[in-house]
Amino acid sequence: MVNNIRNFCIIAHIDHGKSTLADRFLELTKTIEKRKMREQYLDQMDLERERGITIKMQPVRMLWHPQSEISKIKSKKEDLRFDFYILNLIDTPGHIDFSYEVSRSLKAVEAAVLLVDATQGVQAQTISNLEMAKEQNLSIIPVVNKIDSPNARLLEVKAEIVEILKCNEDDILEISAKTGEGVESLLKEIIRRVPLPIDSEKDTLRALIFDFEYSTHRGVILYVRIFGGSIKKGDRVFLFQSKREFQVNEVGVFTPLSQSVDILKNGEIGYVITNIKEANIAKVGDTLLLKDGGLEPLKGYKEPAPVVWVGIFPESQDEFDNLKQALERLKLRDSALSFDEERSGVLGRGFRCGFLGMLHLEIIIERLKREFSLDLVIASPTVVYTVETLKEGVKKIYSSSLFPEHFEIKRILEPCVRVEVITPVDKLSLVLQVLRKHEAIVKDTKDFGEGRLLLVSEMALREIVDNFFEELKSASEGYASFNYEIVGEKEADLVRLDMLLNSERVPAFSRVIKRIDMQRQAQNMARQLKLLLPRALFTIKIQVRGMGRILASQSLSALKKDVTGHLYGGDRTRKMKLWQKQKRGKKKLKQFGEVNIPHDVFIKMMRGEMDQ
Repeated sequence: MVNNIRNFCIIAHIDHGKSTLADRFLELTKTIEKRKMREQYLDQMDLERERGITIKMQPVRMLWHPQSEISKIKSKKEDLRFDFYILNLIDTPGHIDFSYEVSRSLKAVEAAVLLVDATQGVQAQTISNLEMAKEQNLSIIPVVNKIDSPNARLLEVKAEIVEILKCNEDDILEISAKTGEGVESLLKEIIRRVPLPIDSEKDTLRALIFDFEYSTHRGVILYVRIFGGSIKKGDRVFLFQSKREFQVNEVGVFTPLSQSVDILKNGEIGYVITNIKEANIAKVGDTLLLKDGGLEPLKGYKEPAPVVWVGIFPESQDEFDNLKQALERLKLRDSALSFDEERSGVLGRGFRCGFLGMLHLEIIIERLKREFSLDLVIASPTVVYTVETLKEGVKKIYSSSLFPEHFEIKRILEPCVRVEVITPVDKLSLVLQVLRKHEAIVKDTKDFGEGRLLLVSEMALREIVDNFFEELKSASEGYASFNYEIVGEKEADLVRLDMLLNSERVPAFSRVIKRIDMQRQAQNMARQLKLLLPRALFTIKIQVRGMGRILASQSLSALKKDVTGHLYGGDRTRKMKLWQKQKRGKKKLKQFGEVNIPHDVFIKMMRGEMDQ
């Protein structure tokens, strides 16, 4: 029987209260004891709790025994009522960089709770997530959150939801995830409105793998949604794509910690322990079938295309294997991460890594540093360029340091994007300034209702990477939001800027920028690095080179040591000798000494930060 099972996820723009609502669900259903409860309970990583965002989707099974009468639920022409309900929730991220996590969760459920902040209204990522849910034909339960806030615009926000969903205003629920107001009513509506899983328990096993992790002791652990039949310990099953057969060691559910059960039946969400030790065997979107079941696989997922590329190198080449193992481990839980080995003449062996955006990149780098204690050299982030050279023909460039010299290039194509920005009317002029700064061409402006506008623009993808989100957020005081999609390539006039430290090129700091903007960018780069680099015992000359000439120069003065402090009076010639000796020593250091670049300098250069 699947009639008491409800599978759903929560989708929303970032900071609209998904994790807080999930906390209230856990409390109401008594899934977590009160004494063990903490904020953002389903956010398992320290980084998630520190930043206040969800990075990784997290499934949880809740058993709810309603305290009050629930109206009869009509399904398949039957009136149904149960003493308890199995609620399988998947909490999803809200940031655009983690939309692939959202898309995967949508295939494992029948409905989505669309959560909208009453103080901010419908945002760009709200619409993007909604479109993905519609593509999966999910039932949508619209909910307005933060109704307890004095800044809540309840009527206006409900009108916005009616406009995008074409629903009745009475269908929209009102809650405060913070105080718990309306959350129990929402649970009742979830039971009423979420469609039942299709009853195919008598069929042969078909299970969708929507995620997985790797355990050194237990092997690959598959996160599955059962779409037919059942699975239990001892069953002989196989993975359709890899054709790998194995015997099931354990099945279980997420409470949210792993809890073994005797059997996973049709309609349920849980895990399967395989004891397969080769991590690359499992693939997100694969179908788990019974051996010789003879069924067609379920439709899987479209592979995410990386947006940002970055070279990551170990500070010491002795750490190369450790870096490789760390990336492989992270890849097991983050299928959107891609990496290939590359070699640099200066930086040595490392990896060319692809990410879905700058936040995705920052999270991975921080995890490499925290979880694996790695010291890294991080190259400047870039998008992929198609470059036609005079001698070597057309090639793809994934690294700024490998971008050809200007005299070698015949033609450059760069990816461009369609950007949708939703902004309050009173912030329009500031938002337009940000768009102009990032070379956006506004194609259309639409009224979005309640004093807001939707701006449709086209711009280069490299501009999105270059602090666009942060500047838009700052200009609009957090009220503007955006979403984008890659729409093709366009011709561009770009050049490479190189950073020189004491006349030695540092490939990690190379950048690709518009030719017309190279003088200003060069000055900014030199000034930024001067503020970030620690002083050494010798003078450091900072230069930025482009198109064969030095465009900007800064000098970082040497640390001064008092070499005469131990002398008391006496002949000044003794002090002069010591000062001359110190001067010769600094000259030698400048000639032979290497400039030490701390790990955090690479990160801050990547973000465009400056230490004041």
